[in-house]
Amino acid sequence: MTKPIDRCPACNGSSLTPFYAKDGVASHSCLLMDDEVEALAFPKGDLRIVFCDTCAFVFNTHYNGSLAAYSARYEETQAFSPLFREFARDLAKRWVDKYDLHDRSVLELGCGKGEFLVNMIEQGAGSGIGIDPGVHPERIDPELTDRLTWIADYYGPKYTHLKADAVVCRHTMEHISPVGDWMRSIREAIGDQPDTVVLFELPDVLRILEEAAYWDVYYEHCSYFSAGSLARLFRATGFEVLEVSREYDDQYLVIEAKPSTTPAPGEPLEIEDDVERLRASLASFDLSVATSLANWSDEIRAVRARGGRVAIWGSGSKGVSFFAGLGEAARLVDYAVDVNPYKHGKFMAGSGHAIVAPDRLATDRPELVIVMNPIYLDEIGESLAELGVSTDLRAI
Repeated sequence: MTKPIDRCPACNGSSLTPFYAKDGVASHSCLLMDDEVEALAFPKGDLRIVFCDTCAFVFNTHYNGSLAAYSARYEETQAFSPLFREFARDLAKRWVDKYDLHDRSVLELGCGKGEFLVNMIEQGAGSGIGIDPGVHPERIDPELTDRLTWIADYYGPKYTHLKADAVVCRHTMEHISPVGDWMRSIREAIGDQPDTVVLFELPDVLRILEEAAYWDVYYEHCSYFSAGSLARLFRATGFEVLEVSREYDDQYLVIEAKPSTTPAPGEPLEIEDDVERLRASLASFDLSVATSLANWSDEIRAVRARGGRVAIWGSGSKGVSFFAGLGEAARLVDYAVDVNPYKHGKFMAGSGHAIVAPDRLATDRPELVIVMNPIYLDEIGESLAELGVSTDLRAI
C-alpha cells in the first residue's frame, strides 16, 4: 500500500481527526463487470476518513490513486432518470442565462457521458469541449457534432492550453485527491482571463455526516467538501466566490466563481458557517452507521426467512457502498435494479450482484425493494405501478 496521506490536501494542515474506517471496499463503483467472478475479484482499498481541524476538509488518508481505472467501461450517468434530467436542464439554463453564455464557449472537466455539455448547448451556449476518460461521443446527437469536441482522457497539464468563457466541473472534484494542486492548476490555466466563470457541482459532506449517509462514502470519492471548506479552497487557490448554494434536495453543493488576482478575496458567505455543525456530527457518525447497517441486515434476513425476495434499486456507487457495509447479509439480496440500459446484464464491482432491468420485478415480485437514493422514491414508485408491482419500497 502507498504511504497514508498525513497532511490536508486542501490547506496542508497536519491536525487531522479520524472518524470512520472501512476495509476492503471496491476501488471503483461504476465500472461494469462482465461476470460475477470478475466482479468479486475487483481490486479493493481501505477507507480511513478524517476531518481537517484547520479547514474542515474531509478526505481518505488511505486513498491510492494507482487503483483508479476510469475508462469507457465506467457507467456513472444518472441521465436515465427524468427527475435528474430536469434538474440538469434547469441548472444549465440558469448558468447560461445568469452568466450570459449565449453563443460562448464552455470547457467541462470530467464531462462523463457528455449530457450536461449538450444541455448547455441546447440552452444557448455556442460550443463546448468535454474531457473525460469515460466519454461516449456516439451517444450524443450527431446534429451537435460541429459544436462539440470530446477528449477521452483525464484533464491535466497537457490540456491547460484549452480556453473557454466558462469552466464547468460536475461531480468530478470529489474524485480528486490532491485538490489544492488541482485547483491551482485550473487557475493557472485560466491565466489572465478575469471574465471566465468557474461553475462546479459536487456532494455536500455536511448532509452525509449529519444523516450518517455511509452509502455516500466510498473509495473513489476520496475528497468531501462542505460549503465552507469548498469556498475556502476556491479563495485560497485564486478565485473569487460569487455564490454557493445547496441543490437537489440539499444533496449537492453548487459553487460559482471567477478568477481573482487578490489573495482570498471577498467576505465569507452565510452558508459557509458550518464548521461547528461538521465537528459535532463526527462523534456519532460511526455508531449511527453501525446501527443503520444492523437494522438493514436484520430486515433483509427476516424477509428471506419468510421466503421473500429482496432487491436494491440503484447499482451505482451508493449500492456498492451499501453492500460493502452489509457484509455477509449482502449475499441475501437477489440483485440490483437500474434504469440505465447499458448496465443490464452486468455485475457490480466488489459484491458481484447482477444488474437487471426494472421489468424483472414484474416477474420476481420481491417483497422488499431498497432504494439507494430517497429523492427517487416517487419516480420509482410510479415505475412500479406501471409494471403492476406491489412491494415494500423503502429508501436507505
